[in-house]
Amino acid sequence: MLKEFKEFAMRGNVLDMAIGIIIGAAFGKIVSSFVADVLMPPIGLLLGKVDFSNLFINLSGQSYPSVDAAKAAGAATMNYGMFLNTVIDFLIVAFAIFILIKQVNRFTAKQEEAPAAPTTKDCPRCLSQIPIKATRCAHCTSDV
Repeated sequence: MLKEFKEFAMRGNVLDMAIGIIIGAAFGKIVSSFVADVLMPPIGLLLGKVDFSNLFINLSGQSYPSVDAAKAAGAATMNYGMFLNTVIDFLIVAFAIFILIKQVNRFTAKQEEAPAAPTTKDCPRCLSQIPIKATRCAHCTSDV
């Protein structure tokens, strides 16, 4: 059973998938950092110095200055600012994957468009189609 599992795990598709998942997780962290640390601060500044990660609705009825303070107090909050950050993360990742798949499809389409090798040729005497390896035409019996 261990040998079968090793054979399964060492197949190309499984290894490719594992590598893709690891790289995807790392890419997701990079995109999350980009959105939270690079993209959202200027957008928040343009919208009146808003910190999106600190936008929340307090459901407990008490007042808290930040999401962290509300969480520390155990208050129920609806963190729509963090949700906006996550939506932007998703859109960036989805767009990057779309571009990647589009490029892969374009690359594989070029490989598939290569014409197949011909299997027939024209007889020089009667112009009928004969197999490429033929040395005599089946229609007019001339040597080719």
